[in-house]
Amino acid sequence: MINAINRIEPTWASPQQIKAFCTTRHGGIGKPPFNTLNLGLNSGDDSADVLHNRSIVRLHLPAEPLWLKQIHGVTVSTPASRNASAGQPFEADAAVTNIPNEVLAILTADCMPVLFASKSGDVVVGAAHAGWRGLSAGVLENTLQEMLALAPELNIKDIVVWMGPAIGPTAFEVGEDVLQAFSTQGQTILSKAFTPIDGKSGKYLANLYLLARERLRSLGIEQIDGGDFCTFNDSERFFSYRRDKETGRFASFVWISAET
Repeated sequence: MINAINRIEPTWASPQQIKAFCTTRHGGIGKPPFNTLNLGLNSGDDSADVLHNRSIVRLHLPAEPLWLKQIHGVTVSTPASRNASAGQPFEADAAVTNIPNEVLAILTADCMPVLFASKSGDVVVGAAHAGWRGLSAGVLENTLQEMLALAPELNIKDIVVWMGPAIGPTAFEVGEDVLQAFSTQGQTILSKAFTPIDGKSGKYLANLYLLARERLRSLGIEQIDGGDFCTFNDSERFFSYRRDKETGRFASFVWISAET
């Protein structure tokens, strides 16, 4: 749901101590085309405005988020890797933690933010930036692997997932290269996830949500929520790079609350 501070909260059955939300494009400062709550420093916006917007969001978080340097890859930032590179930017497209009040953050504007949380057993959370490149290359698999490494006694069925706002299946036009990137998922899934566009040879409408959901199910995840947004078609709430080219970024956050 969306509340007074313009955020969307995951619809998942997670423990009370798991906190998460996704921002929208409302609630901050900013000039077009970045208006108003742009949180992306590398989007071309005035950095002073972005930092001001981050300070607004920080009021709703227990700590400064772990902002990643996202590169459409599959590297996962872990507590150990962060300790080893203290003070350096985290070049990764996913993060995990079992440390209370350590806030994971993913910036997007069409790519899919995917949040993970344990619903029982040892508490661990994760967050991934899953555009088609990262999704096809295994960013979700790597995130789950690192979560289980932090809580080895945890069963993968005890992990719940929420797929946040991303470009929807009626708007995401792709070519043969994207179809081929997912070729290992099997023809049945490919035929459902890629719809040929009439009059455009070699062009398809791709369903990122379906591709991610089937990938997660194949790994043993049973509870997968979200996946009913479209950043491209919902210009009122979301930034969209595909739609506007020059635009801002919203953020998805997840953390383990230290409050009991």
